[in-house]
Amino acid sequence: MHVNDTWCALALGSNLGDRHALIESAIQALSEIEKLTNLESAPLYETEPVDCPAGSPNFLNTIIQARYTGDIYNLLDQTQAIEHQLGRQRKGIHNEARIIDIDLVLIDGITVETDRLILPHPRMHERLFVLKPLADLQPELILPNGKPIQEAVHEQQH
Repeated sequence: MHVNDTWCALALGSNLGDRHALIESAIQALSEIEKLTNLESAPLYETEPVDCPAGSPNFLNTIIQARYTGDIYNLLDQTQAIEHQLGRQRKGIHNEARIIDIDLVLIDGITVETDRLILPHPRMHERLFVLKPLADLQPELILPNGKPIQEAVHEQQH
């Protein structure tokens, strides 16, 4: 599925290793994707793990917003290649601790549900670690479920 100069949001998280350096390296690698332009990052947030195995360390999370032109599956492939280059190894454990995680959260106006990709991200409206940094970048955003992002942030904080 091809998009042309479309706004997108990617969630980054790390809870192993030098989390700050890993997030910075991921952002740098994303900035080198030729058709991903105008990158802007939200502040970093330290968050407790959600739905992770017991004893998982805290995450650092942020959101990157950008403009993208190209095939969305190509973007997915490139983000997964960045994860791999930074040392992520998928062991098949649900929500396992990870060096780096890069998720496509939103691509403006695009809805996809395949084995490889679901857009918008199906749990984004439940995840304060996605909503808060996204609200920093897009305070007037209306989420795909029709709710203003500020309202969703408030609900998740209480």
